[in-house]
Amino acid sequence: MQAVPSEFLAINRKKRAQEPFLELDLRPAEERVCDFNEVVIGFTPEQAQIEAARCIHCPDPAPCMVACPTHNDIPSAMWLIEQGRFAEAAKLYHETSSLPEVCGRVCPHEQLCEGSCVLNKTGEPVITGQLEVFALTQERILEPYTPEIAPKTGHKVAIVGAGPAGLGCADQLLRLGHDVTLFDSKPAPGGLLVYGIPNFKLSKDVFFERWRDMEKLGAKFVGNTYVGRDKTIDEILAEGFDAMFVGVGSGIDAPMDIPGEDLDGVYEATDYLIRGNVSGDDLPKDKEALPNLGNDVVVIGGGDTASDCLRTSVRMGIENVTCLYRRTESEMPGSAKDRKLAKQEGAKYRFLTQPVQFIAGEDGKLAAVECIEMKLGEPDSSGRRRPVPVEGSNFSVPATTAVKALGYWPDEIIGKTTPDYEVDKWGLTIVKDSETGQTSRENIFAGGDGVTGPDLVVTAMVAGKKSAMAIDEYLKSKK
Repeated sequence: MQAVPSEFLAINRKKRAQEPFLELDLRPAEERVCDFNEVVIGFTPEQAQIEAARCIHCPDPAPCMVACPTHNDIPSAMWLIEQGRFAEAAKLYHETSSLPEVCGRVCPHEQLCEGSCVLNKTGEPVITGQLEVFALTQERILEPYTPEIAPKTGHKVAIVGAGPAGLGCADQLLRLGHDVTLFDSKPAPGGLLVYGIPNFKLSKDVFFERWRDMEKLGAKFVGNTYVGRDKTIDEILAEGFDAMFVGVGSGIDAPMDIPGEDLDGVYEATDYLIRGNVSGDDLPKDKEALPNLGNDVVVIGGGDTASDCLRTSVRMGIENVTCLYRRTESEMPGSAKDRKLAKQEGAKYRFLTQPVQFIAGEDGKLAAVECIEMKLGEPDSSGRRRPVPVEGSNFSVPATTAVKALGYWPDEIIGKTTPDYEVDKWGLTIVKDSETGQTSRENIFAGGDGVTGPDLVVTAMVAGKKSAMAIDEYLKSKK
């Protein structure tokens, strides 16, 4: 790890904080809505050095490091980027993160590292997320990363779920010398990174480059295997695995439970995003590309998934794309940055609006969504003001397609098909210790959204890394 020289820290921090702030370059909205390519243009080397130079190198522990779930050494990385030592900066990120090129793109930086930057007190924070992407991109070009690998242990570990948690666990176990096989219901690895996050936020090429790195270390993948239905946990363990990590996520779309939900033209967000953003051999066998969606798409919900569905719809050439949300914008849980991009791209928002029924047209397909106006009452358990219906305010919104982006529930199938495997009443895996992820079965560990409920890519990845270390200790104890 590169320590920042002491004489550098003596430079006037106030002067460095006054360095010019660089706005992120984005492709023009009228251009980017015509394709699914990434929106951010990214820094040139000169721009990256200028932006990194704004870091004032707070005393340890730096707020940005504390706020980062991986605890990346961001100040040292900023120093290295400023000095033009880009590949060295990238190596720092690899020390603490299994998916740095992914997290640099999809983390809500305004809530984490950038949100904790002390420069927010006087102006704009250092754009740490995009500088992480820059460093990793330069590394790919200049000096591809190869981690040190421990000698082979002879132990075999199965990982159920090839999303962020499973990948974080696999990366660490491979470095420790263990043999790793990942099982997933989808044809390709990646989980949410491939089948949930659209290409304009995270290019598939970026993920698959990282996956090829893991394959070079020995990672094996078994796709199209729905564990619990096609094969049970115990059947997998019986194939000679010494331990297992369960990182299946929390990917069952929450229902609305209102009339007309089964109409042709009403989609769940996961199905919509997969069919709108995945193609070729990576598309699951039970899915096909989306049909003609008509001119009016409504997306119901206020999180990041809703923004992804809105922006996907715009790129499919839909004339009218509208988000319906039952509270006001200030209560929306999703990223304000993504909403800003969605509005630039033409999506509209209708607040204090609660759908109560999907209405069919003469052809039996969706034609409209009946809604009711809402007003805000007292705060609920989440701290947000509770939406209250306004009696007699019903109205209809034209809709040829409706997408339900209301959040996610855990899949109960693992708990129902695995003896002595404890889950709670919602189907989330119960772990003995959140630091290890060990379950009621001593050789089975778990982490990510399947344990916590829906959370961030980075927190799932960190949970997988922690469980990998615990699995390593468990295997050593069984020698």
